[in-house]
Parts: sequence; C-alpha cells; structure tokens
Amino acid sequence: MTVSGKKQTMGFEVPSMGENGVVTALLRRGGSPEDATASSEATTKRPGTPSKGSNGDEPSTVPTPGRSSGKARQSINIKAELEKRQGGKPLLNLVVIGHVDAGKSTLMGHLLYLLGNVNKRTMHKYEQESKKAGKASFAYAWVLDETGEERDRGVTMDVGMTKFETNSKVVTLMDAPGHKDFIPNMITGAAQADVAVLVVDASRGEFEAGFEAGGQTREHALLVRSLGVTQLAVAVNKMDQVNWQQERFQDITSKLGHFLKQAGFKDSDVFYIPTSGLSGENLTARSSVSELTSWFSGPSLLEQIDGFKAPQRSIDKPFRLCVSDVFKDQGSGFCVTGKIEAGYIQTGDRILAMPPNETCTVKGITMHDEALDWAAAGDHVSLTVTGMDIIKINVGCVFCDPKEPVKVCTRFRARVLLFNIEVPITQGFPVLLHYQTVSEPATIRKLISVLHKSSGEVLKKKPKCLSKGMNAIVEVQTQRPVSLELYKDYKELGRFMLRYVGSTIAAGVVTEIKE
Repeated sequence: MTVSGKKQTMGFEVPSMGENGVVTALLRRGGSPEDATASSEATTKRPGTPSKGSNGDEPSTVPTPGRSSGKARQSINIKAELEKRQGGKPLLNLVVIGHVDAGKSTLMGHLLYLLGNVNKRTMHKYEQESKKAGKASFAYAWVLDETGEERDRGVTMDVGMTKFETNSKVVTLMDAPGHKDFIPNMITGAAQADVAVLVVDASRGEFEAGFEAGGQTREHALLVRSLGVTQLAVAVNKMDQVNWQQERFQDITSKLGHFLKQAGFKDSDVFYIPTSGLSGENLTARSSVSELTSWFSGPSLLEQIDGFKAPQRSIDKPFRLCVSDVFKDQGSGFCVTGKIEAGYIQTGDRILAMPPNETCTVKGITMHDEALDWAAAGDHVSLTVTGMDIIKINVGCVFCDPKEPVKVCTRFRARVLLFNIEVPITQGFPVLLHYQTVSEPATIRKLISVLHKSSGEVLKKKPKCLSKGMNAIVEVQTQRPVSLELYKDYKELGRFMLRYVGSTIAAGVVTEIKE
C-alpha cells in the first residue's frame, strides 16, 4: 500500500496546490512529505494507519522526523554551546576605518605582530621585500595588504580579514580601505562590524586634509554610524611625528569630538588613544615614552578594544546570512562566505537562497579555517553548499531559513536622513543603493513626506524636493530584486546607504516592503 502511496505523491504533489498547504503545515511539525500526502488522502478514513505504515516499511522517510527533533534539541543548547566555545570569550567584529594613508594597515599589522599572530620569520621577509621595493615603512602594512597591486600602490583596496584574541574577546579584524574610490568595499566591511577603530593622522596638515571637506575621515565616521556601529575608538596615529605633544592631541580630539557628536555617537562611547603604528607605541602595552606618559595615563589600543561591550546577537530569530563572496572549491559544491546576521546553522541543514529562490544543503562550515559543526549569529563563516548551480548565486544574496524566508522586492519605503548634498533630491533621482554586501542601481520613485528630526511627526506631505539635513520618507525602486527585511524586525538587515556620483548622500532604514 505504502509503495503505491509514494508513487502517487511523486505524481501529484507538485501541480496540485491544495495538498501543498497540508504538506507545509505538516512539515513544520516535522513529518515527512509522504506522511502529509498520505494523511491528507486518508483523513476521512483512519489518519493513523498510513503514516505508521509508511514509516515502518520505508526506512528512507525515517531520518526526516529524526533530524527535525535533533534540531529542536539543539536549539535549546545553542546559547550554552556559544558560551562553551572560545573558552567563553564573546565574539567582536571590528572594522578599522579612516582617511587614506592615516596608517590603518600599518597600525593593525604591527598590533598583530606584537600579539604574535605574525611570526618573526614572515615579518623579516616582509621587511626585506618592502626595503627592496623602496617602501621600508610599509612592512607592517603588508601583513594585511596581501595582493600585489595593494603592495605596489601602497593602498588598501579590499577588506582584509584576520582574527586575534584579547584577554576577554575573540576579535575578527576587518581592515577597510581609506581611499575614496574604494568606499563601496569599505561599506561592505563596515556593514559586518559591531565596533570600529577610526585612525586619524596626527602629523601637521595631514589630519586637516583627512578631516576637511573631501577627506574620508568624516565620511567613514558617518558611514559606520549609519550602519549601526555605536562604539568607536579613535587612534590618533603618528603621534611620534609631532613629538607626542599634548596640545596637538587635544586639538584633534576637540575637533573630532564635536563632529562625532553630530554624527550621533555618544561621548561615553568614543575613546581617544594616542598611538604610533610604525614604532608600535601604545598598541599592546602602555607606552613608556616619557613625552607621552607625562600627560596621558589611559589604556593602550588593545586594552581599549578589549574593553568594548559585545553586542546582543539575535540567535533566536530565523537564520540569515548575507553573501560577501562566492568561489568554487575542490570537490562537489561551492563555497559562500559571509556574516551570519541572525539565527544559527548546522551542517546538513537545508537553506534557501533569495532572490534566486533556490534551496541547497550545507555540507560544511568553516570559520577562520577551522571546520565547525554549527555557527551562530555574529560569526564570519564559509559554507560549502551543494544542490544548486553556482551561476545562480552572486554577492549580495541572502541565505535564509526555508520556513521563514527573507522578503524580496524591487520597491520599498524607507525613512532616510540626508547628509550634506549639493543637489536637492527630486522624484526620479538616480542613486546607488548600498545594502549589506550589495550595491544596486536604484531610483527614488516618490517623495512621500518630510519628518521632524527628533519627534518623527510629519511636517509636510508630498514635498517637491529634499535638501541637506532633512529627514524624510521616500519610496525607492531598484532595477533588480533585492532581499530586505524591515528595520523593526532585523536591525542589521534593515539599514542601507544611498550614494550618488561617488559621495554618500543618505542613510536609511526600511519601513515598508512593497510586493
């Protein structure tokens, strides 16, 4: 009996929609599709028997309920497992930002070297090579700038990723490019971060160049704030070039402090640390230079990173992962890398990729080159997936839980805050939408209302144009479908940036998704 039942299911499951409703309902409870159709046929007679029979005769259907009950067992332990992992150290995603040539890569490369993450032999090799290339001062930057082009030009271009441990945290370090041609890459890095280190150059004329109009210090600080980073350490770098003068340090902190407050950082969440990336002063240990210790007694950069508060992770929400890279691996299937924004995943899970709307199976999970059985929100992972074509997946897809998929749309409404823009925004204005790891061409379809900055009440309906500093509700239309979530459901997945001709013009949060 059951065999024929199975044949029938194969025959009519797909076309008829009526049964599918039943199927999905039952699947949620952890049955198998055979049970579902069998019982929907036999609901009138005796619902118990067919499903029993099918489970008895057909070993192939047994694992399904087994696995889902395993999932249920697992989901209770996930928090306990997280605490056990890494010796109970919480995870922190840190992005390093700042104007081009402020010394971000050198600072972080030297920090990693002092922590012992780079061995002496490799460091010696970098020193020799950089001397040969006539760039002796770039030796530490080469720890993070690995590609030939980045080394030739002496500029970081892509986001370099490494990890290191402090006394109480495991830190994933992302070294973002400072050059304004590579801001899209920098947005991708900042969208995956929890906290940031803003590096500014203390030497005369350099800080001003980075901070005044056209410098990247302001734009980067605005970007990370809009992407949800609230805690910021400001590393005032190259202090040895101004002989560790206290008034230069205070001059910089007062200018920056005023600006960061406007950008929306709380004073209590911004910390200033005088450092020197090249000589390694005040990076991992408090400095012993008498010119500095005479007036500065605060923590070193590493102590400050260690002192950041780890954010709450949304582990209990449905699984979401934004793809930041796709590549073919040896063996079957291919790899996608990205940060898990919500939920958790185990090997063997079925996951759904949106917008292509294809499901696949997770064969393996690796994080920082270690194979894992599971990973949870906040982790940067590589998943090896099988069962779908690599052509269908591109950067910016979202992998999600098939039972609760992410929403896909081409039109959505959002509340945006406009930065300093020269051109007023009118209906039909073309923009680039930067969202997680995607940049999509889009247009502003409708201007719906202008809002009061703090209270959010409507000041004016259907405005003709929007100018700088305004807070407004607009409707955005993208050329291709994008996967979005409402800001109120998923903070991480509801934020986006709008850019126009190479400068960031607005930050926004998704308020309503149009089908």
